[in-house]
Amino acid sequence: MAFGKLTKASFLVLSCALRCVSALLNATETSTSLVIANDRLYAAVEKASGVVVTLTLDGQNLLGTRSGMTGIGPYLDCYCIPSGAWTPGTTNVSYALWSGTDATGTKWGGIKMSDRYTPTGQVLEQYWFLREGETGLHTFSRVAYYNKTTPFLRNLQEFRTLFRPNSKIWTHLVTNEKQYAPLPGAEAVSKEVVVQDATWYLGNTPDDAYVQQEASYFTKYTFSDTWRDHDVHGIYADGTQTPDNSVFGAWKVMNSKETYNGGPTHSDLTVDGIVYDYIVSNHHGDGTPNITDGFDRTYGPSYYHFNHFPAGTDMMKLRADAAQYANVNWNAAFYDSIAPHVPNYIPSSGRTTWKLHVDLPDNAKNPIVVLSENGRDYQDNVFDPKGRQYWADISASGDATIERVVAGTAYRMTIYADGIFGQYVEDDVQVVLDGEVHTTHARWREESAGVEIFRIGTPDKSSGEYRHGYEPDETHPLHPEQYRIYWPVYDFPTDFPNGVNFKVGESDVSRDMNYVHWSVFGGQANSLRPTPYYGNGDVNNWTITFDVTQDQLQSKRQATFTVQLAGAKTAAGNTDVYNASEPYSNLPYTVNVNGKDLAPWVIPYYHSSSCAVRSAVICYNVANKFTFDAKLLKAGEENKIVLSLPYNATDYESAVLPTTVYVQYDALRLEIQ
Repeated sequence: MAFGKLTKASFLVLSCALRCVSALLNATETSTSLVIANDRLYAAVEKASGVVVTLTLDGQNLLGTRSGMTGIGPYLDCYCIPSGAWTPGTTNVSYALWSGTDATGTKWGGIKMSDRYTPTGQVLEQYWFLREGETGLHTFSRVAYYNKTTPFLRNLQEFRTLFRPNSKIWTHLVTNEKQYAPLPGAEAVSKEVVVQDATWYLGNTPDDAYVQQEASYFTKYTFSDTWRDHDVHGIYADGTQTPDNSVFGAWKVMNSKETYNGGPTHSDLTVDGIVYDYIVSNHHGDGTPNITDGFDRTYGPSYYHFNHFPAGTDMMKLRADAAQYANVNWNAAFYDSIAPHVPNYIPSSGRTTWKLHVDLPDNAKNPIVVLSENGRDYQDNVFDPKGRQYWADISASGDATIERVVAGTAYRMTIYADGIFGQYVEDDVQVVLDGEVHTTHARWREESAGVEIFRIGTPDKSSGEYRHGYEPDETHPLHPEQYRIYWPVYDFPTDFPNGVNFKVGESDVSRDMNYVHWSVFGGQANSLRPTPYYGNGDVNNWTITFDVTQDQLQSKRQATFTVQLAGAKTAAGNTDVYNASEPYSNLPYTVNVNGKDLAPWVIPYYHSSSCAVRSAVICYNVANKFTFDAKLLKAGEENKIVLSLPYNATDYESAVLPTTVYVQYDALRLEIQ
């Protein structure tokens, strides 16, 4: 086909067409809904419910048919009122609709839903924004509570947004580049059997794609991830259920993590057919904020990205397309432009770049620096409603840079690394807004209590190096890490018929140390061993044997045995609530050296995690140093350390969850001086 020279009239027509495309961003309101749309993405928030009820990309319905609380989203809900859960949008709701042009000249539209819970006066707000040229929704979520009559409401136990489709087009779940799987099919779901809270056996449909490729069990916790390196997760439509076989993706992009809690070791749900933005939760043991008079916090920005590619495009290409937006500098000018509409958002004028130079210990691997709430462990940065958190990898030369840090406040700086016991902590690190980039300097040396006799495991805040941790499942082609699968499939009495007996210098941590130290194995929530196995001390007691020489003991007076845990479940579960009727809310953990019990370490209820049973190997980290007289050690003879949990220590569980207490080891070390 040949094209002639453009006339002035035809040029004007083309120019008008281009202008029309660039001006297609519309923000409109009807009697029933508020709509933001551009030439590709259309989103409608229903006034009667406060949720997104229509979402289309290039004409494709991404939500499917609405049915109850499915076929909607992204929408906001919480576990935050006295009775528990609340989905705002139907109580005392009001809306705002905005449109404008940001500092880059790009048009945008926005919707605010605000709802006030009558009995307490608590306010929840959800914000959705759409820009021209983008196929995603920028979201912010706010909690505000002003009530001097009842200054303490409760904890903010869960706070999340959900993209919750009810459509056959979606075929796969994607946590990250390593963990993904087909969605269980309709027949598998219809024949599923509950084996634990939010966990199902799907083996009655052995031909199901999920069962064949991933596992015979399905739980939302299989697809959890830790926040350190996590940037995007979502669901994928492989085209088998779309009219032209083209493929789609719906992704939650973490373009900012500053308003989450728990730091880089926090782990949470990502996707299970729902695409979550789990803003606050205690699923794996981290603390949650208390909602008190004056609590006013806006979480975000967050970004739900939707994409559409030709038939046959691999899902990892769609994921990579979404991942490009996981950058704190992306859309900063846009966020500055809408800041007047978003309470508590700090624009660029209140942010700066912070740098670190640290002299690292020898053999520090994968080092990281964390800025968090001043004066508290970074895992506990939930007390200040204005608090922020940031982290960055540290280079081999000891340098790190964190951009867009909220200035004018002091932070706690924490540095840790794989292979190094302990961590570097410094409070009152100032982040100053004065037009200059400031560098904080630090010198970190690994903690030491003398000459190291042995270490077991790698200090990396994880129990993944032990048996059934990161080890891939070779029986399924997707090779999921074993810890992600329903825990009873790794039957402890079968794996360790004589208990754990670890010989330093001979045993292998990946075979001879389990990823969980149970008090009792089996019983409630164990469909494969419904009768508890208490053993004769071989479950709750683990034995380490080792040798020391006379030269090592010469002139030594004190020994230090360090126990670092990747997680511990006391009778408090993951609630951080003390129950006096439970004898193991505070859990006594005992170390015996050559027949002598050392003073027990009492792990407090507020450091408890639901970890392994919810498919995790990194939870709330705790540690203790046991010291004892070096004369307890014997040169030229076998020495024995026994690690003990109370025999048959359990708690009451109202849900279908295991009752046993347990710990998960990060690393162990013996030193003498």
